Amino acid sequence: MPRGTELSEFERGEIIGLKKANFSYREIANILNRSKRAVENTINDYFNKNKTTTALRTGRPKNLSARDERQLVKAVRKVPKTTAYQLSRQLEELNIIASEKTVRRTLHTKNIYGRKAVKKPLISAKNRKKRLFWCHARKNWGNEWDKIIFSDESRFLLFQNDSNDWVWRMPGERYKKEHLSPTVKQSDGIMVWGCFTRRKMGPLVLVEGKLNANNYNNLLAANLLPFIDELSAEDRCNHGDGVFIFQEDNAPCHKAAAANTWKENNNIVVLPWPAQSPDLNPIENFWQDLKRRLRLKNYKSKNKIELFNSLKEEWFNTSSEKINKLIDSMPRRVDAVLKSRGNPTRY
Repeated sequence: MPRGTELSEFERGEIIGLKKANFSYREIANILNRSKRAVENTINDYFNKNKTTTALRTGRPKNLSARDERQLVKAVRKVPKTTAYQLSRQLEELNIIASEKTVRRTLHTKNIYGRKAVKKPLISAKNRKKRLFWCHARKNWGNEWDKIIFSDESRFLLFQNDSNDWVWRMPGERYKKEHLSPTVKQSDGIMVWGCFTRRKMGPLVLVEGKLNANNYNNLLAANLLPFIDELSAEDRCNHGDGVFIFQEDNAPCHKAAAANTWKENNNIVVLPWPAQSPDLNPIENFWQDLKRRLRLKNYKSKNKIELFNSLKEEWFNTSSEKINKLIDSMPRRVDAVLKSRGNPTRY
């Protein structure tokens, strides 16, 4: 009988018999291949409590032994996307019978639960190194983040949003018109560009047509340049240097030769940006917050203009506390990337 399993009544009798024959605890343990502790407990129960059987237990005995549970946890850690059914079959191949329900219940006792996988970009080894280099260079930044103009584009759908619609209804009312969530073959929507700093919200612009390098240059000329001039003037009035740094991701229209030349000619200082790093840009979180606010206020836009006007209203109603919170998160974002060794973070 292997160590760790429960002693049978016959084994308990053997232990007591060997003790009466003046064998030591260690000798008995070696003879029966049992732990010294188990031998001591059995002999103490017999001489002190006149007991030779195990205590009665309440409830159904566990299907899986401690060793089986360790194997189960090891399998889940190795392949986190394994289903309960697959785990049950794997145990069966080891002659361990456990239903899917038993698998789930056992994992829950180990504080392991099934959850929806978070969608994050798969970052290449090359880009992980670039992210680490970028974050190492800025790990001691503090007030420097106050002079960054964060920018991005985002798409907002006109006819539907990314959330699930929930309705209260009675049985049999599933297909009533007021309980449906309408869908279309291709949902129409708008593309917007926006930017902000700690000091204030920048412009929110409706992007018309395809955003190529030339259109992007025109967009920046009409919206970014006046915003930078406004920020610089205010900064100099407060005895600052008036210099602000423009952040943009690595979209093709941003990094095209024509776009780079235009920014150089207009003296726009650009913050180098590591590829596959939406978690380092606080405006990405702002877009999600903007979409959430639209849902909460139940905007029902009938066309693109109404949708853009709703977005613009929420954009400029953003509190300074919310923006400060996003900018204040930058040191933590950098630290999170360093700790994850360049892999995706929770941001």
